[in-house]
Amino acid sequence: MDAQGTEQRRRALSQRCTVDDRVTRVAWLNRSTILYAGNDKWSIDNRVVILSNTKTQYSIKIHNVDVYDEGPYTCSVQTDNHPKTSRVHLIVQVPPQIVNISSDITVNEGSSVTLMCLAFGRPEPTVTWRHLSGKGQGFVSEDEYLEITGITREQSGEYECSAVNDVAVPDVRKVKVTVNYPPYISNAKNTGASVGQKGILQCEASAVPVAEFQWFKEDTRLANGLEGVRIESKGRLSTLTFFNVSEKDYGNYTCVATNKLGNTNASIILYGPGAVHDGGNAASRVATGLCLWAALLARLLLDF
Repeated sequence: MDAQGTEQRRRALSQRCTVDDRVTRVAWLNRSTILYAGNDKWSIDNRVVILSNTKTQYSIKIHNVDVYDEGPYTCSVQTDNHPKTSRVHLIVQVPPQIVNISSDITVNEGSSVTLMCLAFGRPEPTVTWRHLSGKGQGFVSEDEYLEITGITREQSGEYECSAVNDVAVPDVRKVKVTVNYPPYISNAKNTGASVGQKGILQCEASAVPVAEFQWFKEDTRLANGLEGVRIESKGRLSTLTFFNVSEKDYGNYTCVATNKLGNTNASIILYGPGAVHDGGNAASRVATGLCLWAALLARLLLDF
């Protein structure tokens, strides 16, 4: 006589007990609870049914197996000589399932962030966090909780939680982290234009939330549509367009980018042909200063 059972993943389970013609009584038990004695059902669980009761096999079936069904099952038989038992231990496997995860979150740069991802499964699943950045999928942490101290703008984006236990395909969920930061003007170059031609000044600023732009000439704020100028702001870029440049349009303009975390500004020059101007590039200004210093030093050495 032997009993057989199989490892299950939330489906029907068959428990078989091989018998012979010497057997007079048979029963299936779960721990100390009788499920079936012969053809008589003792269990009140309607998921448990008898499959066969023949001279060679005595088997039962459990539908919709649950984790609570895990444990020892015993086939007990009575022969003319003495009782015999055979035991099988049922191990219930459950695919990984994420049962609780943090909602999408928006924080200010420099804040501390904790993301949570709780998962269930048997065996207990391994939880992994990854940052899905534009540079690819970067490994972050192998834990239910992901803690980020002093978050930066580069750490914004989607974070993927994956629960794995090799029973079935991983359960994967995502959380979006938005990092607010004050405006930073990344592109603002001086521009030349001839009288009577179109001139365009551009100002590009990175910020979250997106920055609002204002344009000034000296201390006067420019209004859209007045004095032949048009101001257009879309996303990170703002443009100041002169449709018919005149002499009075030449000069220094200030682009101001603002959001709820702060503001910044940059000076941009509209100049005419042949005008001496600063290229508006910090690196070029540094290079020019170094050249002047080198020339002065050479002159002093020659005089010496």
